[in-house]
Amino acid sequence: MRTWLTNSSDYVIATFRIVIGFLFLCHGTTSLWAWPAEPYGGNTAELGAWPGWWGAVIQVVCGAALVVGFGTRLAAFLGSGSMAYAYFWSHQADGALPIQNDGESAALFCWAMFVLIFIGSGALSVDRILERRRRPAAESAPSPSGDVELVDA
Repeated sequence: MRTWLTNSSDYVIATFRIVIGFLFLCHGTTSLWAWPAEPYGGNTAELGAWPGWWGAVIQVVCGAALVVGFGTRLAAFLGSGSMAYAYFWSHQADGALPIQNDGESAALFCWAMFVLIFIGSGALSVDRILERRRRPAAESAPSPSGDVELVDA
């Protein structure tokens, strides 16, 4: 028996993806262009500087991809990895725990995107549209073994 919570989970996943993507995108735009807020420390990342500028580019690209749900799993993988790197490279030296080293946002982004790698984009995504366009062609083709596959709707 499907409950209201089960029926709406695909939209909750989409909302989670969009919010995480938007916040990640804002981190990148703040670091690159001081928009919508001044970056921490007041300076934007210098063009091509490692790792700040490259991290901000990853945040903008992956954040935008997550917002629209395009390449969600890949974008989440890259974003999660970049936040793990940021945590261990710039925060870990200041203390063992995120609350001690000001690494809460890096840790939260890392784990939120890690979850998205496994749960996917949810509803309202470019990934879902592309999947639906590919599905009719795959369903009409006979299976290689000649067996009929039962699909749970």
